Amino acid sequence: MEAKLDTFPRRLLHQAAVRPRHPATREKDLGIWQSWTWKQVASEVRAIACGLATLGFKRGDHLAIIGDNRPRLYWAMAAAQCLGGVPVPMYQDAPANEFVYVLNDAAIAYAFVEDQEQVDKMLEARPQVPTLAHVVYDDARGLRNYTGAGYEGIVSYESLVAAGREHDRAHPGFFDAEVAAGRRDDVSVMLYTSGTTGKPKGVRQTHEAFLVASEGGIGFDRLTDDDSVLSYLPMAWVGDHLFSYAQWLVAGFTINCPESADTVMTDLREIGPTYYFAPPRVFENLRTQVMIRMEDAGAIKRA
Repeated sequence: MEAKLDTFPRRLLHQAAVRPRHPATREKDLGIWQSWTWKQVASEVRAIACGLATLGFKRGDHLAIIGDNRPRLYWAMAAAQCLGGVPVPMYQDAPANEFVYVLNDAAIAYAFVEDQEQVDKMLEARPQVPTLAHVVYDDARGLRNYTGAGYEGIVSYESLVAAGREHDRAHPGFFDAEVAAGRRDDVSVMLYTSGTTGKPKGVRQTHEAFLVASEGGIGFDRLTDDDSVLSYLPMAWVGDHLFSYAQWLVAGFTINCPESADTVMTDLREIGPTYYFAPPRVFENLRTQVMIRMEDAGAIKRA
């Protein structure tokens, strides 16, 4: 591992410097694929990080990440790391009462969530989570009236980024100094176990641990910046964090976020990823679908 590229924020800035116009992230929204270059992603992460700083987020703090695979959620994860904080991705399909334990266990004061559904869960859980003070949301649909009493600390992505850019202009050296202060043995993420044998446990991993694992996988699979990956597995799962986040920042390839869980197979065909990670059950389902279509096809097509 190169000494100067021993944290994820430094890897991000490196990718933005060496391939600024290369697509880093894509997302299908309303049937259309949107794309962001590495330079654009680095700029957004910088603004998010500075925005979080205006809310009081600092080194060692934990940031809950809750939602489907979305570019802004991945960027928020990187932003927290830029400030020396620890992202804590959580399973988006869990009910509010299941969030309470993890939010308290991780002493979560800041949460970055996808949409109204997740904001409502945070509001429901907040009376039982005294530390939870700030919730930033990505998708603003249905949240127009979430202001005033009872909605304190609810902030839109746009307002957070606007505040972050203003903070960056007022303190031009702040962001770079925070990234420079990071060390390879700092905790980079906290991932919770499934809790099948008791309460879920927060597993803390360092930058170095995931960077080394990423470099090993990239070398074995011969991945390059020309590769393309479909990021569809839960962000709270260690597999997604390795294959969709860590390897993304190390190899510099493109991650593609599907429109929804229901459109994954359609989006998969449209993107045609060069690298696709999935558990055996997914590949078994793919094989079954192909076999069924073959049996239903005419003799010529079947041949």
